[in-house]
Amino acid sequence: MTPMRKKAAIEKVTSALNEQFGEGKTEFRRSEYVGPQVGEELKMQGLIAILITLGGILAYIWFRFEWQYGVAAIATLIAHDVIAVVGLFALTQLEFNLSTVAAVLLVAGYSINDTVIVFDRIREEIRRYKKLDTAALMNMAINKTLARTTMTSLTTLLALVALYAFGGPVIQDFIYALIFGIVIGTYSSIYVAAPVLMALKVKRGNEGGAQEAAA
Repeated sequence: MTPMRKKAAIEKVTSALNEQFGEGKTEFRRSEYVGPQVGEELKMQGLIAILITLGGILAYIWFRFEWQYGVAAIATLIAHDVIAVVGLFALTQLEFNLSTVAAVLLVAGYSINDTVIVFDRIREEIRRYKKLDTAALMNMAINKTLARTTMTSLTTLLALVALYAFGGPVIQDFIYALIFGIVIGTYSSIYVAAPVLMALKVKRGNEGGAQEAAA
């Protein structure tokens, strides 16, 4: 939009308000215009923030566990959690802005926290039960962390629902995305992350050699 067209648009809005409420009844403190260049910058900054966050998560889990755990966690985040939250905004036509990007990053952090706890339990069970089938072992690990995961998510949702109900319209879209993301993130930590890890054939320690009896 050229400066002349911007000025014409501002004058049109000003005159319409004056006609509606009367001359001198309204006060115009400032007028702003957000052009397509700014919009492109915001999208690029949001994408960079998401990529840096996912890269940091991958590096941490790779260092903390093994590469299979890191790849499984990132695959779960990108293919399930992040796409689900972005898809929610696409389907509901809610405004997608930097607050939405912040919500996506918060959901990613919350989901990866649950996933790391499940993965840590899986690694402990792998060390403890050398002969147990991988699927049964992961099912056991998930069951042992299930109560903690669900209770943590429920208490978080209670706080978010209160914010959504009483926080006002300014933060409702942000909280709405967080509520949806917490539910999706909890689901992925329980039902998605472990199957992806199993598909990547996580190491079982002394496979192929002498194995200890199951404890």
